[in-house]
Amino acid sequence: MKKTSEWLNISHFNRALNNNVFKMTATILLIGLAAFASIDKPTSQAPSKNETVVLLHGLCRTSRSMAKMGKALTADGYNVINVNYPSRSATIDELTTEVFQGLEVGSTDRPSILKNSKKVHFVTHSMGGILLQNYLEKQAATPWLGNVVMLAPPSRGSEVTDKLGGIKLYQWINGPAGNQLGTGAGSCPLRLKAPTFELGIIAGDRSINPILSMLIPGPDDGKVSLARVKPAAYTDYIKLHVTHACMAGNKHVIEQTKYFLKHGKFNPTEKN
Repeated sequence: MKKTSEWLNISHFNRALNNNVFKMTATILLIGLAAFASIDKPTSQAPSKNETVVLLHGLCRTSRSMAKMGKALTADGYNVINVNYPSRSATIDELTTEVFQGLEVGSTDRPSILKNSKKVHFVTHSMGGILLQNYLEKQAATPWLGNVVMLAPPSRGSEVTDKLGGIKLYQWINGPAGNQLGTGAGSCPLRLKAPTFELGIIAGDRSINPILSMLIPGPDDGKVSLARVKPAAYTDYIKLHVTHACMAGNKHVIEQTKYFLKHGKFNPTEKN
C-alpha cells in the first residue's frame, strides 16, 4: 500500500500519533481483526507417510484461521495437527510451554507427535513462529524436525506494539504476549537466537489496515514491516502481495508453503 505521505504530511502525522483519539482508533481496529477469531478444536487426519505438519496460529486468532492451509496439506498426504491455543491468556514463555507439552506428551486419543512421527514440519502464522523459535532454541536435539514455514513472523518485533502497547484496551485485546512483541528492551523476538533449522519466510506487502500501517515505517502487511519479518538466519524468503490477517488462507501462500515443505525452498516460477 502507499504510505501516508500521499495524504498526510509528516508534521500532521506526528501530531496525530500523540493524540489519544488516534491511538484509540487504531486499537479499536485491532478489535475488528480479533473478531475473526472463534473457538475451534485441534484437528488431525490419518497420516499416509508418517510425516506430520503442525500448524500454529497467531495472536488473537484460533486454529480456524489455519483451516484452509490444513486442508491443503492433508490432501498432500501429511498428518496435520492444527493446534488451538489461548493466545491472549499468557506470556510467550507460558504459551510455548502449554503448546509443546501437548505435542510432546500427547493425550489418551493421540500419541506424542514429536516422538511418533518420522518427520515433523511446522507452518506458523505471526506470533506462532515466535513460539516455535522459543521452543526450539531450548532443545538439545530435534532429530524429528523437518522444514519450517513462517508466515509474516514479527522476527524483529513490531512498531505497532511500541506505539499502542501502553493503552489499556490494547493490553486487554492482545493479552500479556501481545506486549512482548515490540522492538524495545522487553521484546521477546529480539532476544531469540538465530534459527539453525530449515526455514522459509513468507512476507506480505499488502495492508487492509491504513491506521496501523501509519505506525509502521516502510512497506508492511498491516501488522509487521517487511524490514522486521526476516530473522537473523533463514533458508529462503519470498514476498507475496497478501495481507497479514488473511495470508494463511491465500492460495499462493498455500502453494509456496507446500513447495517449501517438499523441497526446502520456494518455487521461483509461481507467480502471485
